[in-house]
Amino acid sequence: MGNLIRDARRQRQLTQTELASALGTSQSAVARIEQGKQNLSLETLARISEALDSEIVTTVTSNAPVNLRIEGGRKLSGEIDVRTSKNAAVACLCAALLNKGRTTLRDLARIEEVNRITEVLNSIGVKTRWLPDSSDLEITPPERIDLDAMDEGAARRTRTILMFLGPLLHEFEEFKLPNAGGCDLGSRTVEPHLHALRSFGLNVVASHGYYHATVDADRHPDKPIILTERGDTVTENALFAAAKYPGTTVIRNASPNYMVQDLCFFLQKLGVTIEGIGTTTLTVTGVAEIDQDVEYYPSEDPIEAMSLLAAAVVTESEITIRRVPIEFMEIELTLLADMGMKYELSEEYTSNNGHTRLVNLRTIPGPLKAPKDKIHPMPFPGLNIDNLPFFAAIAAVAEGQTTLHDWVYENRAIYLTELTPLGVKVQLMDPHRVLIEGPTRWRPAEVMCPPALRPAMVVLLAMLAAPGESVLRNIYVISRGYEELDSRLNALGANIQTFRD
Repeated sequence: MGNLIRDARRQRQLTQTELASALGTSQSAVARIEQGKQNLSLETLARISEALDSEIVTTVTSNAPVNLRIEGGRKLSGEIDVRTSKNAAVACLCAALLNKGRTTLRDLARIEEVNRITEVLNSIGVKTRWLPDSSDLEITPPERIDLDAMDEGAARRTRTILMFLGPLLHEFEEFKLPNAGGCDLGSRTVEPHLHALRSFGLNVVASHGYYHATVDADRHPDKPIILTERGDTVTENALFAAAKYPGTTVIRNASPNYMVQDLCFFLQKLGVTIEGIGTTTLTVTGVAEIDQDVEYYPSEDPIEAMSLLAAAVVTESEITIRRVPIEFMEIELTLLADMGMKYELSEEYTSNNGHTRLVNLRTIPGPLKAPKDKIHPMPFPGLNIDNLPFFAAIAAVAEGQTTLHDWVYENRAIYLTELTPLGVKVQLMDPHRVLIEGPTRWRPAEVMCPPALRPAMVVLLAMLAAPGESVLRNIYVISRGYEELDSRLNALGANIQTFRD
């Protein structure tokens, strides 16, 4: 900003003293402004723009980021349903590319991540439409996919584009995809994906912003595929490849996580035989052609369930969270119980997918103490990697010091330092570990949303706890994973308003 002002002043052939006189300030103040060492209000910028006859700041409301204004320190109460899973939704959307018939995904999360994928699908010829007065998405494939027409802008904004590799190797001998985007979580190599898919003849070279893929259609697995990383999307890509191979494929070191299980249940509806669902060894017998009209209900999102649970903890509130996928929350709840949290669970019932076990969970406010050991994620059935950041907000209200070890991602632990303006004592020990000391004396603050979904949500939760008015700017990353979050939390008693600058 200082450079812009300096250049505009020079273009008008004014000295710093002359500009200072026009602004009613000192030459030294103008010097500080141009060096970037002076805070500037919008009013001051407007006066500078007028003095220099130059538009230093322009407001473009149509494309301006959405922000949140949060009045914190309010108790929550009432009941709230967990929505269906973001990650299961994107897996099933990609799997729909395998089906020549019509796929209807019921009660889908209407989030930005789904919007980006549907934009990509629409651009390559797939017809998608939301059925009237519902959250049901109907997907109808074309006779031939037109990859040359792909909306690259949408594709580069989501890492999900990597999950097109498995379905497309059945359709093309050669194709290219834009480099993947999504959350900024450090260097995340795609090599585990390529290792898994080489057995199906896929070879990929990354250059000039694209993945260039060639497929040897005569090559098929002749021995079990051993995944080098027990990753969710890596396992899903291997399942896409195996689903239309008419032989039997054994996938070892597979992720048994919630979204992988949902994908397996969906593929079974397409006629694919899968044994070992929920374990690290999957035996898949595919079918050469899939052409049938199917409908499927993705199950509820354990990460959203954890988000809502953390909201209750940091605001010291009693709420009932309905439709919690308990199988994927048991470790988290056990850790919280060890920290002193009390809660009640209902009897189990079944999700609309016919498989996932659900409960209703009532939170009971009470003091927490820091755990004796560090908290770290593990592959399912361990603590979910995406649930780890929420323990930062929970640790902030617990008595004592809590160490979080996010060993998977290089950057994500760093984003938790964004809690500092809100009063949280956060010590970054290294790129993977943070030390949090509670309880926190909360204070309101204005914070730019971190570029990663779960840390961004943690900052929002902290703002719910901090008495006073906080502002969270540019919440697109939160909209990638949460649907109508502000109105749903407001229904519990929060006060969250959206606005654009």
